[in-house]
Amino acid sequence: MKLRKANMHYGKMKLKKIYFKLYGEEISASQIGKVIRKHDLFPDQIKAEKQRNKLKNTTKKNRIQKLDIKPEHWFLLHLDTIVIYWGSVKRYILTAIDHHGKIAYARMYTTKSSRNAKDFLYRLYYLIDADILNVQTDNGSEFFAEFEEALRQLLILHWFSRPRTPKDNSVVERFNKTLQEEWLNDGHFTPNILEFNQELTVWLEEYNFARPHQTLDYLTPYEYLENTLRKQQQLLPMYSTSAKS
Repeated sequence: MKLRKANMHYGKMKLKKIYFKLYGEEISASQIGKVIRKHDLFPDQIKAEKQRNKLKNTTKKNRIQKLDIKPEHWFLLHLDTIVIYWGSVKRYILTAIDHHGKIAYARMYTTKSSRNAKDFLYRLYYLIDADILNVQTDNGSEFFAEFEEALRQLLILHWFSRPRTPKDNSVVERFNKTLQEEWLNDGHFTPNILEFNQELTVWLEEYNFARPHQTLDYLTPYEYLENTLRKQQQLLPMYSTSAKS
């Protein structure tokens, strides 16, 4: 500790060398690292805190490849963020789509924060009005902290794509492409959050209630949901042959 405090900018290997010269004893670089972390002996505390958060965010992640995806509405929702550059202005569109039924939602924000991702999740949960079992995201910073706390409160499991592997979340990537090609690129962007989200809501109504989807045999997502619910209601209860009337 004394050696580190006197040489705060020296790396572990340099400290190891000096330690041997001073005391004639070998000490491993990993042991020096443990002392530095245990006693928080970092010259730049802000940088050290960022590094700790980065390490915390990269451990114990559920990878989407391990999830056995069931063909059910709301079993898995894919989430993502689209970054929009408008001159010197940046805007962020959070997007979500149901893996099975393709019902989608989106909303624009001024910043990419876990608080806004939490707000988006609660709005999504309110609109669906049903239990969501799993969500999949990439490893963006907005999908940690307050977002993960909201997932725990709503009893939703969080699954992650592999880094730099867009195909892991191809369902929402396809929705993002549709949003951009069929709406954004037609001149509908405005940096005004209120105006943008109002106009976006109109397009989302068309997407979910009027636009036929090839993957749904050219039904709209809402028609497909209605058909699924209707089929479930038509199922008769089953009894064993020994059951009494």
